[in-house]
Amino acid sequence: KMEVSEERIVIAKRPSQGPEFEVEKRYRIETQAALLAVQSQNIQRTSSLVAPTMVFTGHQAAVYTIGFDPKGRYLASGSFDKTIMLWDVFGEGDNNFNVLQGHRNAVLQVQWSPDGLLLATASADKSCGLWDVNRGARKRIFKGHTKVVNSCSMSKSKNMLVSGSDDCSIMVWDARSKSHVMRFESNYQVTAVELGLEDLAIFSGGIDGSIKCWDMRRGLLTFKMDGHRDVISSLSLSPSGKNLLSNGMDRVVYEWDIQNFATERRIKAFVGATHAADKNLLGCCWSPNGEMVAAGSADR
Repeated sequence: KMEVSEERIVIAKRPSQGPEFEVEKRYRIETQAALLAVQSQNIQRTSSLVAPTMVFTGHQAAVYTIGFDPKGRYLASGSFDKTIMLWDVFGEGDNNFNVLQGHRNAVLQVQWSPDGLLLATASADKSCGLWDVNRGARKRIFKGHTKVVNSCSMSKSKNMLVSGSDDCSIMVWDARSKSHVMRFESNYQVTAVELGLEDLAIFSGGIDGSIKCWDMRRGLLTFKMDGHRDVISSLSLSPSGKNLLSNGMDRVVYEWDIQNFATERRIKAFVGATHAADKNLLGCCWSPNGEMVAAGSADR
């Protein structure tokens, strides 16, 4: 079903079912006028998306996390409605091609495997999930945390998953089984985790504003990086594996040198990303070439 107006093209998705979902799910493609402006001014498009800006609608509650697959074609979104929705960003019509269900509380983070075949999730139901994207089914559920799981990170080999929780622990899971193989204890709630490039180190951030590096081989805390004055909401490893990005609720995004024997850890500070009173865990990330960074902000 398609309705065309002067302002925008609207393509309606499949009708909702049941009296509580009377409003049809819709997503809107950027205004037709914007497309005409791009064409008339001979502006070179930098992507093959249907329109410069696209809106995907389908979740029944707030979206807390999104993540592109390694090739940039598919998008995963996790929501307070307990579901993970998979989107084909280059498709036309109904871009949502699967809905992953199984968590019993909000989905707080999604992360793709390097080959794009698996998806890891962290949830407020105290568990992590590992999903087969092609089958649309959950392969593993990892239980062991006693409080909300805020963050997860998958190894490049896909055999290992790391999670951080409000129970002040970081757990390392064998993705081929359901058991954890290692556990690190922090003094404060863990809000962000990220695996190092060769899966030899784990970086964690928490409500104390400190970033900790844990040695996987020795099972020990190697070093700390201090600078944030509030909760660390997200960590992201650079494509080279030499630097780490952190987003803090002190409204500063820092770039850190995480190489061995680095004399000065803190490299740059990016100021401007704001955090609101709701204390959501806003993300940060690198561009594929490592030349640009991005961070979520509460100023819309």
